[in-house]
Amino acid sequence: MKYANLLTMSMAVAVASCAGAGGDGASTDAGLIGKSDIRLDERRLTPEALWAMGRIGDVAVSPDGRQVAYSVTYYSVEQNASNSDIFIINTDGTGARQLTSTPRHESGVCWIKDGGKLAFLSNDEGSSQVYEINPDGTGRRKLTDYDGDIEGFAFSPDGRKLLFVAQVKTVESTADKYPDLPKATGVIVKDLMYKHWDEWVTSAPHPFVADYADGKLSNVTDILEGQPYESPMKPFGGMEQLAWSPSSDKVAYTCRKKTGLAYALSTNSDIYVYDLASKQTVNLTEDNEGYDTNPQYSPDGRYIAWQSMERDGYEADLNRLMVLDLTTGERRFASQSFESNVDAFEWAPDGTALYFLGVWHGESHIYRLPNIPGAKAEKVTSGMCDYASIAFAGDKLVAKRHSMSCPDEIYMVASDGTASQLTEENKHILDQIDMGKVEARWMKTTDGKDMLTWVVYPPQFDPAKKYPALLYCEGGPQTALSQFWSYRWNLQIMAAHGYIVVAPCRRGMPGFGVEWNEEISGDYGGQCMRDYMTAIDAMAREPFVDADRLGCVGASFGGFSVYWLAGHHDGRFKAFIAHDGIFNMEMQYLETEEKWFANWDMGGAYWDRGNAVAMRTFANSPHKFVDRWDTPILCIHGEKDFRILANQAMAAFDAAIMRGVPAELLIYPDENHWVLQPQNGILWQRTFFEWLDKWLKD
Repeated sequence: MKYANLLTMSMAVAVASCAGAGGDGASTDAGLIGKSDIRLDERRLTPEALWAMGRIGDVAVSPDGRQVAYSVTYYSVEQNASNSDIFIINTDGTGARQLTSTPRHESGVCWIKDGGKLAFLSNDEGSSQVYEINPDGTGRRKLTDYDGDIEGFAFSPDGRKLLFVAQVKTVESTADKYPDLPKATGVIVKDLMYKHWDEWVTSAPHPFVADYADGKLSNVTDILEGQPYESPMKPFGGMEQLAWSPSSDKVAYTCRKKTGLAYALSTNSDIYVYDLASKQTVNLTEDNEGYDTNPQYSPDGRYIAWQSMERDGYEADLNRLMVLDLTTGERRFASQSFESNVDAFEWAPDGTALYFLGVWHGESHIYRLPNIPGAKAEKVTSGMCDYASIAFAGDKLVAKRHSMSCPDEIYMVASDGTASQLTEENKHILDQIDMGKVEARWMKTTDGKDMLTWVVYPPQFDPAKKYPALLYCEGGPQTALSQFWSYRWNLQIMAAHGYIVVAPCRRGMPGFGVEWNEEISGDYGGQCMRDYMTAIDAMAREPFVDADRLGCVGASFGGFSVYWLAGHHDGRFKAFIAHDGIFNMEMQYLETEEKWFANWDMGGAYWDRGNAVAMRTFANSPHKFVDRWDTPILCIHGEKDFRILANQAMAAFDAAIMRGVPAELLIYPDENHWVLQPQNGILWQRTFFEWLDKWLKD
């Protein structure tokens, strides 16, 4: 996965009263985290307001298209915790109500038994199991008693079987090898991929199939029995990587059947089909060398579609929508007319078309693609926003939608793209906040191309005044800078603190054609950095921007960008903030766990002296330009970040101090590539703005 996709990892969810349901949100259970009744003294977005917002998660439409079930998470800063619950609303916007109210995490909601019941995961009794409930909230019942946590599930279309995911031990522990040393904490490593994202790898998720009847599981079968592979694939794969056939006799699954060094070097995953009767497995994508993920059968079972990248080792390759006719064997690149990634998709109920999410020019919208050879994608939705999910409700769509000015809400979308809002989960907070204007500007780059730059202005912006400005450097590096909403890297909260935010869609971002997206690989210190300069220089010339009070901030590749710009900015900036960034690229090449990423984007190993691309990459490592550092810098990192190790920030901080440059270091021993705990999140925001205000306002 990319070094940073800071927007797609919502935490699991919970709330004590449904938005729009009219309750006061008070909780009578001391362990239950309910909907906040926060009151803001000023009409300004604050860290506390961000953490008080409900976060909509799973969305599931009833078979008759009349109801939507969904989950919501609420956080308690005081308890430094969260819990999740399930809600329901009619598709005409009426009847919003809460179905569960526990201090547990309820997630993965779906409709079963022809819409007569809802199923979900809950950890009521210590382990995560499948439960069911009536649509009116009664009749809660535990359906599984598996010996271990169930991480995801899907009932077969005929309702007689359960497909679920659970962990299987794949690595011998120290205690296994030496039973007389049960308290030894050392980990013996013999191959690569011994760590991944934020965990030491000791197990792998496996798909299981079981007969299901009257709340009981029998004939439980591990589809990957005896194999050390992952399905779904870590770190972020879920049930979208598995699919039932409409006839309930087969399971399609995503798997990269590699381990150790081979796993660390390759993105080559495939789509496999497991036949329940014969217990035989067929590889549908053996001829493709890159990622193949997320299979879905057409409603009639004739076709299977999936997302596919062509080149091995390139995780930011064009994510194509492929369709295979299982009757004729014909395979086609269905989304060829759309020169950007297919980020998610669904079959239309009648199988005549596929609907998908894709980013183009900084906005993620829904597209319709007829299921015929040579069909062109038709844009369904529009507006300055991002759509984040797709489901069908009769002849309409149900989708989550957000923007830079509003977190996720659920919308009904008509066939003509007209959208109407169903939920108002955070209306009670948003009504108290003035958001800044978001503007799309197109700028000419140094090589004469057009670049979209998002500009967010402070609320009550006065063009007669002069404002400090922040250059926002997006992570990824090949992540779209679209109309995202973040609970940490939130552009509106930066604007609320009196800063004009400048966010360029620099080279290396999808949504502007394949060439634009690919120009960053092997050129981290090249055109993408000149694109940053184009954006901040253009805004610095505006009469309302104070060119003597410019800051630069970013995380992951954005953090690398900050470290690199600190040695190349020619006095433009007066303050820097780098979070989880690469400081020393030679160490990063060896320290990161997914070696395919470093090989592709850095061009190869730093010891390969004959490799011109790699030599150019490593010659541009930020640590080699510390002698030019002269501007205050704040470095932030989590010690559970195994994608980019925390020693990168420690080294950058140490270098700044030794150079006599004012610097601060914020280290989290218990956070990974993100900051996920409420109190740590508040600390992050306070430290962030104290640093900026000190150098750009005082």
